[in-house]
Amino acid sequence: MEVGKGLLNGKFIYKMMADGSVDKTKVICTYCRCELSYHRSLSSLKYHLMAKHTADADSTPPPRQTQTTLTSLQRRPMDNSTRNKVTTAIAKWVATACRPVNVVEDEGLLEIIHIASNDYTYELPSRATITSKIHNIYEEEKTKIEEALRQTNTVALTGDYWTSLSNHSYLGVTAHYFDTHWNLQSHALTVMKTEERHYADVCAEHFMQVARQWNIELKISTLTTDSARNMIAAARQLPFDHMPCTAHSLHRAITVSLQNSPFDSGLAKCRKVVGHFKHSPANAAELEQQQVAHHQKKQSLTQEVSTRWNSTLEMISRVHRNQKPLRDALALHANNINMPTAAELDKLKRLENVLEHCRYVSELLGGEKFVSCSVVLPALCHLSRVMEVSEDDPRYMIKFKETFTTDMDKRKDETNITWLRVATALDPRFKDLKSLSRADRAEVWSSICALLRERGDGLAQRDKPVLAEPLKKRSCLMSAPDSSSDDEDDCIEKCVERYKAEPPIGIEDCPLQWWSKHEGAHSEMAYLARRYLAAPATSIPCERLFSLSGHVVQKKRAALSSENVNRLVCLSNWLSAKKEK
Repeated sequence: MEVGKGLLNGKFIYKMMADGSVDKTKVICTYCRCELSYHRSLSSLKYHLMAKHTADADSTPPPRQTQTTLTSLQRRPMDNSTRNKVTTAIAKWVATACRPVNVVEDEGLLEIIHIASNDYTYELPSRATITSKIHNIYEEEKTKIEEALRQTNTVALTGDYWTSLSNHSYLGVTAHYFDTHWNLQSHALTVMKTEERHYADVCAEHFMQVARQWNIELKISTLTTDSARNMIAAARQLPFDHMPCTAHSLHRAITVSLQNSPFDSGLAKCRKVVGHFKHSPANAAELEQQQVAHHQKKQSLTQEVSTRWNSTLEMISRVHRNQKPLRDALALHANNINMPTAAELDKLKRLENVLEHCRYVSELLGGEKFVSCSVVLPALCHLSRVMEVSEDDPRYMIKFKETFTTDMDKRKDETNITWLRVATALDPRFKDLKSLSRADRAEVWSSICALLRERGDGLAQRDKPVLAEPLKKRSCLMSAPDSSSDDEDDCIEKCVERYKAEPPIGIEDCPLQWWSKHEGAHSEMAYLARRYLAAPATSIPCERLFSLSGHVVQKKRAALSSENVNRLVCLSNWLSAKKEK
């Protein structure tokens, strides 16, 4: 390179010494007259041009290639796949948590996603997008449930009506059945808006309409409802068995037994005491201070509500546990609120001990993930032993127990006792039928034999060839000895006896696991078990469905269309059930 031209097309020139010589270890920038060292490498000179004289430089060096860091990766925008996943997750969250769709317009939610994803270009989907996504998810989940219902042979239903805040009537229906692995499945089928008055024939048509929509009208075994007159009358018009809700009957018997009872005075005082502290934040704070002073756990009181099961028991229990804090808190102010007397508290304590057994039974029969229909008769037998009058019982307890026993026996006779007995026999925990008399036990096993015989006749009729047999063959059959029916009866009886010979399992063991292991050895009995054990003993699944509906149809969402109410409630029920698994 010539000295006159300098370096990099004259952008740098060599330094001239005072004596006129050239120092080739030093160069001068022609733009800023900056002196730089030069050692046969142009890298530092190019860097100077890029850093100081980018606009003036003609030839720019290639950009530096650095290793991609984790921070730079996190700052990259979401790809379409991730955005779709986030949209689907938001739609499921809206449906499961009963959130309004306009939550996607919340700036706080957007800020959270920005921080979590480190993508500040992300924008929340619109309300229309979330609504469309919810509809798609609903159709996908509905298709899965339809396929599961198609694979089962028997389905049990629960049903009830509910009125929303906007004074609209809805029918809720749930389905219960066993899958191929003997897992008890429970699904909401519909929360359908109804316009007509709830006469018996209208109710019956509503249930059949739901059955036709899901194509299960020929698979339904039982319908469990409360004991309202229109429901009982509607059940008579339906082609399947009716199962009155045992929990409704139990708590109705408790209500009847407490009417005009010696417990009225103590219960009335408990209600006033609870109301005094529930309706005033200041009074509630004083009660908490007294609980701390007595080294007790802070605990709010529970008010008795006629429509809330076991609320009477919970009110009595909490008043008993907080006697001293309640007395000291009431003594701080002059008021006309009096604690129950010692005699009244003693009465309530005896009542609490009895009602505790009733709560245990109602909770035992109200589950959706375990068998309940076969537990009804053993549970009622347990209650009958609890309600037996003893020599130590005072007169007021004798009156309560006798009233309860009389009312409960009357309601028990109104239940589907035949179905309950067969279900109890098909549960390997209770197949000894100790909750029944010996005569009733023999009758139950005879009923099971008849059911197996009827099933065999139905299969034979279904598999019967369409073409008529030749006359000669038919005449030979008529002249043959009639031994096939006797052989069939013997086979059925042996099948039943083989099942009865199996050792019973413990009360804490799962009957469904037993049937899963022994289905091959008792195939005919397993068919009946699938049919009878899947029936719920209570309509509590519908009560839970209406509790969920109350979260969906709120005051701010009272204008929701009936179709959206049905989609949101059912989808929330389905997705919540999948999470629990």
